[in-house]
Amino acid sequence: MSLRWILPAIGVLIIMTSPTHAAGDNACTEGTVPATIETDRGSIRIALAREQAPATVANFLTYARDGFYDDTIFHRVIPGFMIQGGGMTADMERKPTREPITNESDNGLSNARGALAMARTNDPDSATSQFFINLADNTRLDGQKGRPGYTVFGRVTEGMDVVDEIAAVETTRRGGHQDVPRDTIRIEAVTIGDCGAETEDGGDT
Repeated sequence: MSLRWILPAIGVLIIMTSPTHAAGDNACTEGTVPATIETDRGSIRIALAREQAPATVANFLTYARDGFYDDTIFHRVIPGFMIQGGGMTADMERKPTREPITNESDNGLSNARGALAMARTNDPDSATSQFFINLADNTRLDGQKGRPGYTVFGRVTEGMDVVDEIAAVETTRRGGHQDVPRDTIRIEAVTIGDCGAETEDGGDT
């Protein structure tokens, strides 16, 4: 069985495999968690909003610590909208994922430029590993009363120049997917900072 991954505002589908196993707990319990998305274009530092999106951040940390994101790619790039990755390999193969998580889009965080959010299907509670970084203020993706949105669970604190460089690449159609970078953009790893040495804004002390 497969799920159709979609950002409804643009009506583009990504076919994903069914989830395979449950997400584990993480050891951090308070504040924000600093992390770094290491790409072959440079580093993107992020602050994960554990207080506002606890289940989503726990899920992301589990994938990161398991090395799931190593050698995945940014497989969708739409200038002026977002860059998306965290679920496909360089040959456009889907990686098996953990069970989906509960939507937390009612947490008061917005899909503003630089915000990190979860990709999902039409089912609000279907996010697994894929995430996207907003290139603009995409408030139409925010949750509203009676309409779940796309869960924001962090923000870029350093490296938006890298994000913008990725957003500017030439794209093509590959393996049934649109908006795929012509030259592969690799996520080499996602590394997690020391939770005990974080400041309020997600940086190191």
